[in-house]
Amino acid sequence: MTEKQEKSSEAIFSKSFDRNPYPIFKRLRQEDPIRKTMLPSGHYTWIVTTYKDAETILKDKRFIKDYTNLMEFEKEEDRYAHTSIFARNMLFADLPDHRRLRGLVQQAFTPKVIEELRPRIQEITDDLLDQVEQNGKMNLIDDFAFPLPIIVICEMLGVPSEDRDQFRMWSNTLIESTGDPEDTEKVMLHMQQFTQYLTDWVATRRHEPKEDLVSKLIHAEEEGDRLSEQELYGVIALLIMAGHETTVNLISNGVLALLNHPDQLEALRKDPSLIKPAIEEFLRFDGPVEFSTDRWAIETIEIGGQMIQKGDHVLVALNSANRDESVFNDPDLFDITRDSSKHLAFGKGIHFCLGAPLARLEAEIAVGTLLNRLTNLKLNVEEHKLIWRPSLIIRGLEELPITFEKVN
Repeated sequence: MTEKQEKSSEAIFSKSFDRNPYPIFKRLRQEDPIRKTMLPSGHYTWIVTTYKDAETILKDKRFIKDYTNLMEFEKEEDRYAHTSIFARNMLFADLPDHRRLRGLVQQAFTPKVIEELRPRIQEITDDLLDQVEQNGKMNLIDDFAFPLPIIVICEMLGVPSEDRDQFRMWSNTLIESTGDPEDTEKVMLHMQQFTQYLTDWVATRRHEPKEDLVSKLIHAEEEGDRLSEQELYGVIALLIMAGHETTVNLISNGVLALLNHPDQLEALRKDPSLIKPAIEEFLRFDGPVEFSTDRWAIETIEIGGQMIQKGDHVLVALNSANRDESVFNDPDLFDITRDSSKHLAFGKGIHFCLGAPLARLEAEIAVGTLLNRLTNLKLNVEEHKLIWRPSLIIRGLEELPITFEKVN
């Protein structure tokens, strides 16, 4: 690695990058759009920053999600002997396993099924605002953006919502881990705790099945080889974590963008019909998922003038692709009236986010209701004091303190 690339690595994984990655992304797109970079773990990866290259890699099946497909095993059962259950789901699977695993849950996330949840999501949203409306202030994440999606996904799965703070702790540990060896002990502990919770919960549901998604997944596992015990845990864990993480950051990043652009906030307040394009602009402008999850080249491939060798690790910078000047006019401008539909915030190809319809609906109801019920929204802290969560995947704040007035 050259001295220039070493400096790039330090810049990408710094606190200043966490606060505002976009100037660095812009420089990389212009100077070195596919750059080999050292991760905090000490391993190397290719960081892909342009829209064209990002879209290519997201759709190309030669970039695999299950690294065990790069290896040879004497016995097939040895393949996952040392693999975490958190990797035993469709997000980290290649065809044909991906199709099988996704097929078991996708019917619960179709736009039609999700739209039927609208009254319940609205009810939860109103209940949460009822609890803070008289206070004149709140931490938007703890009081609103986090509980809304975690209650929804817990109800879908049949998991007690009172356990949501546990899920948040486990999810934060796993998602915020950068691979730094200092994190290993904490990550392992929380993985063990999460796994034990799933084991106990599934055992309960086996004896007391209900009309929920977990019971349906257990039934599928019991019918045959469509879902193994480890895959059952892996799919449930993914739905719990991904079922709230994306929406939490979509809502909070979107509200922060509106607070920083009062003209856009006022435009949305005056014309609520702009809520759908506004959500798409939230996703494009400062999306909740900064980098794609892991991919590996299953053969040597030339992309963007770089030779990516078989076995090389690749990360797609989704938020960089969504500010690519060749695709979006004036990409650093936040404009809720623009057509942002080409954004890659939910990925592309077979791994396009299963929960996208749910995240969009939750954000639409949350932000629309917030603006309908509260006015004079302001940050309750200087912006430079906001803390962005360290992560190789998500882009989200630890807290978002705001003040407001109740609409009369």
